[in-house]
Parts: sequence; structure tokens; C-alpha cells
Amino acid sequence: MIIEQQITQKIRDAFSPVHLEVHNESHMHNVAPGSESHFKVVIVSQAFAGKRLIQCHRMVNEVLAEELSHHIHALAIHTYTNEKWEATQSAPDSPSCMGGSKR
Repeated sequence: MIIEQQITQKIRDAFSPVHLEVHNESHMHNVAPGSESHFKVVIVSQAFAGKRLIQCHRMVNEVLAEELSHHIHALAIHTYTNEKWEATQSAPDSPSCMGGSKR
């Protein structure tokens, strides 16, 4: 849970989110039990106001650069402004893993 905690803290510090979800989805993939390699983040912050989706994702990637280069294999990023989140109230589910022995 160390990587999950690092992700959570770095996102809180960088974006002051009004809503944050960090899901370790490693169990959905062909990895060892207890792995912290696949994550999904849902971030609601006004820091994303007026930005294109690619810009928001780049902002998150920059904040988590260390984790992405050494620990995280996959990161699903869902960014919302307060207004957009009020309209949707949820992020899409992650797809099932098709890698490894599950093909």
C-alpha cells in the first residue's frame, strides 16, 4: 500500500482535489498477489479548469513521474472539474485485463 499512499499524497498536494479516488487494480491483472502496479485515479479539481484532457493527463503524469518510471505499470487517469463531476458523478469502469495468460 506504499505506492497507493504516495499517489494519494502527491495528488492531494498538487491538485487540492474536492474528490479523489485511488484504486489499486493490480488484482485485475496477471501479477503477484499484493502487487501495486496498476492503478486508476479519479481526480476532481479546479486545477483542470480550462484545460484540454491531454493537458490534464500530462499534469498528473508529471506529478507521478517517479512512480510511473519505477513502480507503476499502468495508470488510468480520469480528471474532472467540479462542474463536470457534478454532471457525471462517476468515472468509467476499467476494462478487464487481456494480457499475460488471459489472452
